[in-house]
Amino acid sequence: MKRFGSSFAGALFLVLTVSFPDAPIARAQDVLSEGLSVKARTRTIDSFHIGHDDPVFGKLTFLGGLELLASDRKVGGLSGLLSLDGGNAFLAVTDNGHWVRATVEQEDDGTPLEIKDVRFAPLLGADGKTLRARWGHDTEALTLAPSGLYVTAEYQNAIYHYPWPLATGRERMIGQLDLPDDIAALPRNAGLESLAAAPDGSPLAGKLITVSESSKSDAHDFSGFIIGPGGVERFAIDRRDRFDATDAAFLPDGDLLLMERRFNLRDLIGLRLRRFEGSSIKPGAHLTGEVILEAGFEHQIDNMEALAVHQNTDGETILTLLSDDNRSILQRTVFLRFRLSD
Repeated sequence: MKRFGSSFAGALFLVLTVSFPDAPIARAQDVLSEGLSVKARTRTIDSFHIGHDDPVFGKLTFLGGLELLASDRKVGGLSGLLSLDGGNAFLAVTDNGHWVRATVEQEDDGTPLEIKDVRFAPLLGADGKTLRARWGHDTEALTLAPSGLYVTAEYQNAIYHYPWPLATGRERMIGQLDLPDDIAALPRNAGLESLAAAPDGSPLAGKLITVSESSKSDAHDFSGFIIGPGGVERFAIDRRDRFDATDAAFLPDGDLLLMERRFNLRDLIGLRLRRFEGSSIKPGAHLTGEVILEAGFEHQIDNMEALAVHQNTDGETILTLLSDDNRSILQRTVFLRFRLSD
């Protein structure tokens, strides 16, 4: 795939730093209108802690969840997520190079009732060919900035730029960010899996944050990267308890949430969310953060890989968590909603 030089990257970052009053918004029917429709149904998840009714987990209140069952396996492997239209819709990216969009029927507070109108389409390169045609399709995370959509590809350790909105699903890639050699050298199955665009008004406004999925061991930190007009700067996040970093999203106040996932024979499955003050994310920083949620086998989780943030009609902050079923009959696509209390 063609890599664009620093002149393209510089122009792109100038666009990233332009101040916009609001991020671009699209209704569900305005996204992937020419995508393939998929039959899907959902099963309701009433409690997060299996066998317990208490919905409160520290600063998080469980609103509800759904298990998504789709008729086409291409809709599996959901690894990145955006909440659209106040949570009434979402756009996801799969780890085999597909966009997936759906409508979410929800209550006013954000409680999900059903997922319907599911469509998917392949991610296209600048030449119109699919990413799968060039083995650039291991797409793991996405984020929305004023200048468009940005998507990480873990195998390539690349960040792709797409236009917004994806009105038809046939939109081609605009380009690929010019990233330094140390990002390109990350292990191909443990590379860029978290991506977030900082909101206007935050110390990091106009910049992208990405975090490596893993490290050599628990004794080694996650590698964090701040990508902006001046180039790429680095920070570190403490790694422990054999968790991997799978997604990130900014809160409206500029703080960063990091989703971590544990999925191995020793520990079985696990989920952790950590919160980092936006002002603490600086070049050279070593961050620990505040754990706001930790869950395990006794909770309604699976291979948790995607995280999105939106605000409901009352201005409350809603978190949406999504699992990657690896297109396996032994795993589930789990869609969970929480309200965050500051």
